[in-house]
Amino acid sequence: MAHRPLIAPSILSADFARLGEEIHAAKGADWVHVDVMDAHFVPNLTLGLPVVESLRKVTETPLDCHLMIEDPDRWAIGYAEAGAYNVTVHAEAAKDPVKIAKDLRAAGAKAGLSVKPGTRLEDHLDTLKHYDTLLVMSVEPGFGGQSFIADVLDKVRTARRLVDTGHLKLVVEIDGGINADTIEQAAEAGVDCFVAGSAVYGAADPAKAIAALREQAARAAER
Repeated sequence: MAHRPLIAPSILSADFARLGEEIHAAKGADWVHVDVMDAHFVPNLTLGLPVVESLRKVTETPLDCHLMIEDPDRWAIGYAEAGAYNVTVHAEAAKDPVKIAKDLRAAGAKAGLSVKPGTRLEDHLDTLKHYDTLLVMSVEPGFGGQSFIADVLDKVRTARRLVDTGHLKLVVEIDGGINADTIEQAAEAGVDCFVAGSAVYGAADPAKAIAALREQAARAAER
């Protein structure tokens, strides 16, 4: 990995009553990770399109919207139209993921495909040729604050190899349990972008936490 690691603070761990301030507190973030959950695909309910539209008005930082929802074929395009930089749908929920990717790109967003910890990457390699981002889940999606599942790093290594050999062109992103204890092994496996929730928003100084995580990841990636 030649470029600097990207850090995407997850506002799932922020104070929902003060989202605008919380985003500004996370100075130095590369992306702002927005977890959209519908209480159907995952057993939790969080933010939706109106919040994304509001956030777009208060920050220049690219919004990275992770749609943990049923029927992303119907809903994903709205997030691109609202100005999200990257819109990620789940491989397990998308009916026509290739069409979703084309529609997202046509609407001006990057297209992301996410896989849960138990989902085989090999089943989605052809689909990933149409995507800009692969989001590997390192916890079961639905709730923040869970423990990192190291087994998913095999998927990261596979994706990294395919990107490095030119078979895929995408950003490899990881989400779930990323903190000072886990970011180095994820970086060594070949992750480009790290979603961090409580590791950023649980810190006294979110901006300092972001800088420290990026430094850790950069050092590990060079090994």
